[in-house]
Amino acid sequence: MTNASYKQFYPVAMAAEVLCTRWTVILLRELVAGSSRFNELRRGVPRMSPALLSKRLSELEAAGVVKRERLTETPEVEAYALTQAGRDLQPVIEAIGMWGQKWVETEPSLENLDPELLMWEMRRNLDTTPVPDQRVVIEFIYPELPESQRKWWLIVEPDRTVDLCHIDPGFDVDLYATVDLRTMTEIWMGLWSVADAVDRDALLLVGSSDLIRSMQTWLGLSPFAQQEKLAS
Repeated sequence: MTNASYKQFYPVAMAAEVLCTRWTVILLRELVAGSSRFNELRRGVPRMSPALLSKRLSELEAAGVVKRERLTETPEVEAYALTQAGRDLQPVIEAIGMWGQKWVETEPSLENLDPELLMWEMRRNLDTTPVPDQRVVIEFIYPELPESQRKWWLIVEPDRTVDLCHIDPGFDVDLYATVDLRTMTEIWMGLWSVADAVDRDALLLVGSSDLIRSMQTWLGLSPFAQQEKLAS
């Protein structure tokens, strides 16, 4: 997979040669989370160039971790899926995430704010159970960001699929959430609750009282938010 080799027979060294190239673990986390199409993967790793993404996918395919397949509903579109070897990495990726949540200091994490990545993660993890059985539109507004990054829409369809829009979809909005990006990231990471942010006037919610009341439940938090952070 790489010209750099540890030249050790030890399994940790051999696995590291496959998994520890730049972006590889992040890409695997996106595959474990369910992304399969190239454009989906790009949204999950927005700072990774398309050329490098293609290269890493090819390397993982050569290593037997990923396979390419045609989608049944759109056979002209290629998708990527984890092989058995790739699926065996799920607990490894989850353990790395839990370790990071537990032991990496908060401030360095919050120096890397990214609205696109945050909203993509919120879309993926949104719990539709407490959301009404109709189209529901939630608009997030980040006032401090440039206009091109300021507004995002999460749309829950009646069939429970969730879409993310960065351009106004033109639907009536059921809930407006005005918040700065750092606070929303802290909520997503489990460092603050929705109630905490509302109480300190960092989160303004306007719209459906039911959606406001159940926001902590339906909001798509990090899968690692349950882990208490021990590093300050």
